[in-house]
Amino acid sequence: MKFKKDHRSLFDKEFRAEKIAVKDPLTVLSTKVNWEQFRPSIEKVFSDIDYSQGGRPPFDRLMMFKILILQEYYGLSDDQIEFQILDRLSFQKFIGQDLHNTVPDAKTIWLFREKLTKSGVIKALFDQLKKQLERYGLIARKGTMIDASFAKVPIQHNTHQENRQIKEGEKPDWDENKDRQKDVDANWTRKNGQNHYGYKQHIKADLKSKLITKVIVTPASVHESNIIEDLLEKSDRGQPLYADSAYKKMERDVRLKKMGIIPRINSQGYRNKEMTDKERKQNKIYSSKRCRVEHIFGWLKRKAGSMVRGIGIERITGRITLRMIGYNLNRAVFLIKNNRKGLQMI
Repeated sequence: MKFKKDHRSLFDKEFRAEKIAVKDPLTVLSTKVNWEQFRPSIEKVFSDIDYSQGGRPPFDRLMMFKILILQEYYGLSDDQIEFQILDRLSFQKFIGQDLHNTVPDAKTIWLFREKLTKSGVIKALFDQLKKQLERYGLIARKGTMIDASFAKVPIQHNTHQENRQIKEGEKPDWDENKDRQKDVDANWTRKNGQNHYGYKQHIKADLKSKLITKVIVTPASVHESNIIEDLLEKSDRGQPLYADSAYKKMERDVRLKKMGIIPRINSQGYRNKEMTDKERKQNKIYSSKRCRVEHIFGWLKRKAGSMVRGIGIERITGRITLRMIGYNLNRAVFLIKNNRKGLQMI
């Protein structure tokens, strides 16, 4: 019996790419986001570098930025993202490479991110994207919500004396090599009977769209209630603010009202002072809206995990902000895709 020969085999490159694109979220991100909008800000960081003396030409910097977004989108280390780009067709397509192209190594990726972090341009790129989302009408400004989540980092194994010195603001007598590997900004805290080490990511998000509008990173021990006013901006005036009971203080409610903010913060019962029926009913209403901010952290944890790689609050802030840019891009594409106007470029 003769079988009809199929000219398109199982391993045909185009056929495989076509099948991948159907289910791959990176395909939508790649084609529906105007990535060139980020290029001018990125290129400014490297304007002082002189290549006239020769040397290997640099990798396309927009491509490198897409690698950083991809890296945080999936919570990968520098070595892991290098391998995944070499191995996965979807990653190659997302950054605009093919099998014959040279892939940046882990050190090159680290140096590029370090340059962006030191320049402060990562926050500028986050703000740039936020302004565009506002112009596009995706940030509704009908209410805001705030919350915080732990960002874990590898635990530092220090002596009791070294920990005491760090806590007192002193720097232990480490040699240069050891000093580079030590994180003196991360610390311990305890919540709900569990110990946590690392940092805390505080976010403010638009109630309707669930787009993140501001992010602040602190050591883990900083209580979220101390950051609430740092998260607020003039554009939040007149909007209700939803938060859990960790942010509740009567004097804070008074200050928020003076700022033009409408506090919608859950109440909490105390010893010898139980919540009233009115407070319980209010909590139920507030929680039905406030819980939307937990969806954001849930998405981030599923995609990238709770571990953030880096040493020092500056680097951790840079990586977390890149992660938030990736989230906002993904969320914006989803919102536009489900809009009756159809999916457009952002």
